[in-house]
Amino acid sequence: MNMKKTIAGLCLATFALSAQAEEKFKVCADPLNPPYSTKNQDGFENKIAQLFAKELGQSLEYTWFPQRIGFIRNTLTAPVDENEVDSKVFKCDVVMGVPANFDMALTTVPYYRSTYVLLIAKGRGWDDIKDAAQLAGLPLQRQEALKIAMFDRGPGTTWMQKNGLLDQGVPYQSMTGDDENNVAMQIDKDLKAKKIDMVILWGPMAGYVASQSPKNSYTMIPMKSTPGMQFEFSMAMAVRRGDQDRKAMLDKLIAAKAAEINTILTGYGVPLLPIPKEASVKDDD
Repeated sequence: MNMKKTIAGLCLATFALSAQAEEKFKVCADPLNPPYSTKNQDGFENKIAQLFAKELGQSLEYTWFPQRIGFIRNTLTAPVDENEVDSKVFKCDVVMGVPANFDMALTTVPYYRSTYVLLIAKGRGWDDIKDAAQLAGLPLQRQEALKIAMFDRGPGTTWMQKNGLLDQGVPYQSMTGDDENNVAMQIDKDLKAKKIDMVILWGPMAGYVASQSPKNSYTMIPMKSTPGMQFEFSMAMAVRRGDQDRKAMLDKLIAAKAAEINTILTGYGVPLLPIPKEASVKDDD
């Protein structure tokens, strides 16, 4: 018998028994944010939340709010009774996906790491591109024909500026007020409509876009980090500052369910990288 696995199992069982007293696994999520979360609960963060709730023997409950400015204030740190000044009951307790260096809450250990990629639609004259660096070296006539999307704020924009391609860029807002499409959905539609031919896109979103078309419709090229320009990031979960017990419980679940989590992520086409061996990214303030 593997003693480490036995001890981990006992610890997790203890946490589960404690958590059952709360009865609910309360998640803060965006109702229209594929591939992460949707009101139909078919995003990968929904699936991981289902996995955790089942392990804890809890029912899964959502507080829905668009993931833009004010998200944390209106969900994770919002009391159920806004008139009760010292309320200890909040609308929800867990955000399933935040950057590991997120500074608005207490974060768990990272549970996946991904990278920005250059996603190129095949059959549009760019099938010879095998590395993003090739774009900077194209003849001027070909460069001028580029229709390459990127976030208005992000490493893709920085990379394009550094490589003299900003004039060929089509900027997209990372957060929008659109109640019918999130950014990944809009990019998918615009690629299909040939408004753009390629995009520098965060890995999970790129996986979603690729999944919406027949297999092998896109070439996916990982972007390469350089000093001062990072494309790879670790992702964690978030709880309220001071909620150390819940963080510890989630850390245990992340470790115990790592294989299942990776299976879920892989199923959504998320390009995964090894998570650096590091302790919890940040401690309680």
